[in-house]
Amino acid sequence: MSRERDERHALMDLGHEHPQVAVRARNLSPIVPRASIAGRALIAVVAIMTFLASITTGAVLLVAASAAEWQSDVASEITVQVRPLAGRDIERDATAVAEVLRAQPGIVGVRPFSKAESAKLLEPWLGSGLSLDDLPVPRVIVARIAPGAVLDLAGLRGRTSQAAPTASVDDHRAWIERMRSMTGAIVFAGVGVLLLVIIATIISVSFATRGAMAANRPIVEVLHFVGAGDRYIANRFQRHFLRLGLEGGLIGGVAAMLLFGFSESIAGWFSGTPVGDQFGALLGTFSLRPSGYVALAAQAVLIAAITAWASRRTLFATLNDID
Repeated sequence: MSRERDERHALMDLGHEHPQVAVRARNLSPIVPRASIAGRALIAVVAIMTFLASITTGAVLLVAASAAEWQSDVASEITVQVRPLAGRDIERDATAVAEVLRAQPGIVGVRPFSKAESAKLLEPWLGSGLSLDDLPVPRVIVARIAPGAVLDLAGLRGRTSQAAPTASVDDHRAWIERMRSMTGAIVFAGVGVLLLVIIATIISVSFATRGAMAANRPIVEVLHFVGAGDRYIANRFQRHFLRLGLEGGLIGGVAAMLLFGFSESIAGWFSGTPVGDQFGALLGTFSLRPSGYVALAAQAVLIAAITAWASRRTLFATLNDID
């Protein structure tokens, strides 16, 4: 009796030193450690990649929107130049051409530029304060086209030539083609950057997954020993990396959204400067539309999904090596 009592006391002491953990609590313990240096590093990498991808996408959306506005404005106008010719009164020719434009169906507004206004257009190249009396400065007439109207440009060119032999009609088609080419090149470059970001994310996730599998190899071998299948183990690791991808994507996406949200205020600081004017002409008001923010949020979720997909592919390849 004394010996049995001593053994019971020993077991009680052992149980006190190592308290038993409930089965449910043991099942809640994750296979992959949630807080690790590799996990924090992967979150930082995914956040940086998401931020760069979001900045690229936002810039492409801004340029595309500005280019669409440019094309809409340019396509809604035609420009007529009346050049000086010896023996002819340029003012009379400009007035005659303006009357021809006003009589043209589909044109809703005609604005002839005066001599002073025409000279002001040359200031960016010739500077201000320069006398242009001796220079053959042409007169410029801008005509606005009604929305949806189709002009007979061939007939219009013939009538303007009759009114003024030196008149030339420009429908800005060359400028529109250049804008389309520029926009297409920017979109192509943006897609290329996004592909590079996705490839870098896949490579980073693959290395992180292999590192996590190497660190937890004894656990994986024990799970295999007790009968756990590859799919069960892969699902546990995939959830871990999906959570890391979502955290990184959320951080990078929100940072990019905040940047674009404050970009209009930042642009206001540089307004009036040459750099600010150039960026304003290229990107407009720097403010994304609501659909742009939706695109950035969807992109962050996509990068998180790519993180989970890349980890799953690497997991099965690594598990096959372990087997």
